[in-house]
Amino acid sequence: MLNICTPQLSILIVNYNGGELLTACVASAFNTELALEIVLGDNGSSDDSLLLLRRSYGDNPHLTIIENGANLGFAAAHNRLIARATAPLLLLLNPDCLIAPCTLEQLLNFANATPDAGMIGGIVRDPDGREQVASRRVIPDPWIGLVQVLQLERWLPETTRPFRLNLTAQPLPPQPQRVAAISGAAMLVRRTALDTIGLLDEGYFLHCEDLDWFVRCSRANWGIYLVPSATFIHHKGHCSKARPVRVEWHKHRGMARFFRKFQQNEHSLPFNLLVLFGIWSHFILIASHSSLHQLWQRIRQR
Repeated sequence: MLNICTPQLSILIVNYNGGELLTACVASAFNTELALEIVLGDNGSSDDSLLLLRRSYGDNPHLTIIENGANLGFAAAHNRLIARATAPLLLLLNPDCLIAPCTLEQLLNFANATPDAGMIGGIVRDPDGREQVASRRVIPDPWIGLVQVLQLERWLPETTRPFRLNLTAQPLPPQPQRVAAISGAAMLVRRTALDTIGLLDEGYFLHCEDLDWFVRCSRANWGIYLVPSATFIHHKGHCSKARPVRVEWHKHRGMARFFRKFQQNEHSLPFNLLVLFGIWSHFILIASHSSLHQLWQRIRQR
């Protein structure tokens, strides 16, 4: 039973065709004694996700549903929810992400005990329990990107060790630690930190807006922390599987924007052009492969 008082936590969810996972996500959020509110923005879903959610929680006074009528993108939709939220701590949660028991309590306890924590994350796992690759990571740069694209860590494991994007091969830290980045699937943000770093950059539509936030948070001297005992189960890609090429386009567009915004001033013009060429060449390869795969699937089904 939830406490009826000013919420300690606002959980913000942007939904786009989340299906039955959306209801499961909300159910996992309400599995707590904390006083919380859930503010959900729907980006023009065409499935039955809102219908299913309203059947289960439509009369819950702690749930607010806002229908945007169109797909505003991750950043713009979340900024609307932030404006509606009332708690001092905000959890931006993907609609295909489930919160493990006691995770919210652990995150709030750590936030209350760590006043310099601007953002806090936990360990994000696949449904089978394996840690997802983006659960622990660093801020990417062109050299890390090159290692990722060419999969050089497979052939030069020792040489490329300083240029790894994902840190999930390392042992879990025994206690909370300060990090450069957390998973964008579940980000706890302090309201007073937002007053310093600002809202999400709406120039991103999908992907890399979280990295942008992490850089601004660190530059403003707010800490980003990982609490390894806090766990989320992420059904990754559930809401974007219908349009993989479009998702990749937004992802690569976000990469290019992030590089231009934070890193291009560190390099020469020829190097910058080479990086941008590499980003879009990588997109063309992925899009071509995806399109050919879809074509082959249609041919097989005839």
